[in-house]
Amino acid sequence: MITDETIIALSTPPGIGAIGVIRLSGKEAISITNSVFSGKDLLQQESHTIHFGMIKDGNVIIDEVLVSLFIAPKSYTKENVVEISCHGSNYIIQQIISLLIRKGASAAKPGEFTLRAFLNGGLDLSQAEAVADLISSDSQAAHSVAMNQLRGGFSTELNQLREKLIHFASMIELELDFAEEDVEFANRDQLQALIDQITLVINKLIRSFELGNVIKQGINTVIAGRPNAGKSTLLNALLNEERAIVSEIAGTTRDTIEEVLNINGINFRLIDTAGIREAKDAIEIIGVEKTMEKISQSAVLVYLFDVINMSASEIKEDIAKLYKPGVAFLAVANKMDLTYNDRLAELDLPKDINFIAISAKENRQIDDLKQMLYETAVGDQLSDSHTMVTNIRHVEALQKTQHALAQVSNGMVNPVTSDFLATDIKQALYYLGEITGQVTTDDLLENIFSKFCIGK
Repeated sequence: MITDETIIALSTPPGIGAIGVIRLSGKEAISITNSVFSGKDLLQQESHTIHFGMIKDGNVIIDEVLVSLFIAPKSYTKENVVEISCHGSNYIIQQIISLLIRKGASAAKPGEFTLRAFLNGGLDLSQAEAVADLISSDSQAAHSVAMNQLRGGFSTELNQLREKLIHFASMIELELDFAEEDVEFANRDQLQALIDQITLVINKLIRSFELGNVIKQGINTVIAGRPNAGKSTLLNALLNEERAIVSEIAGTTRDTIEEVLNINGINFRLIDTAGIREAKDAIEIIGVEKTMEKISQSAVLVYLFDVINMSASEIKEDIAKLYKPGVAFLAVANKMDLTYNDRLAELDLPKDINFIAISAKENRQIDDLKQMLYETAVGDQLSDSHTMVTNIRHVEALQKTQHALAQVSNGMVNPVTSDFLATDIKQALYYLGEITGQVTTDDLLENIFSKFCIGK
């Protein structure tokens, strides 16, 4: 799949800016650039050096530039790489790229630089995918997860398990050579212990996907409650700006309002919804329907209620209606500026629900609410040592590995011959290898790298 072509692309975002960076990679990257560069002879320079000069088309000067050299194998792609920093004019950038293509370079495909880094052994496949996640990360947590994966945290954990499994696979393969003598080189108890250990790790990784995915995408957090509970006031208080219209008139919010709030590096996608009540007109009916739809899609549900004007039975009725298994639920008593803090105790509300008393209007306990939101959604699951899965392809491969290992266990409980055990172990190794790229197909690679931006 690696070609001899030297590829070229703009690596900075398109549009006018102070500078643009054009990247070339391939055997002829330096010589092609040298053919249009007026300055030092680039072919005689050392790796990781920067050189000032001009890019010229014949006698016509296109731009003054800085040229950075990265000589193979000391580069991102493990090939000769040149990066040309020019002025950020679209005209200048296109003139330079067109000139270098005429001199022998080829336009890069999406993700082709990172694909070459993978094919040349610079990155494994999960690290390559982490590059795309790193580029798109928009919060501290998403950045940390991507960096951990880029540095090989995920790969290291999988490879250690895979190597142990390969050892047992080789022992069972050896048994096949002595099938007539009925000997066992692979201790079945030790193999089962290893399968239990791998299954435990895989289960943890699969479970981490739920949190890892919401960190990558943002945590859908719906604010729901009856009209005039103060939902829009709470949204404004959390964001510290007047984002939603606040009125004493019930039913002001007819549609959902969505904003992003960052708490401790995690993006919460806050969704202010229409009040839950019997709708009085067609527009309000649609608003309430959208509210229920958003609630069903949420990862965290903030149920806001007016602690003054609602009875315990009404609050319990709302909780019963809104609570969904698997959705983190947080009940917030609003308007505590008008009453006493022991009002919650008087209501005798469910003990298994997290409650917090606030005043959205007076901005009281809002910081405590933010911390409770974070702990409800994330808890202590984030740490530098915690490997997290954010990619659905990885989850599917882990689930297939899990199934193959279960087959191996079944084969030892209900004894089967070594060749059947060997086949199931090979399947497990295959699926683990798919994650890091030890097993690949052209279709898989094309699907992964086609989602990258051109220039990366």
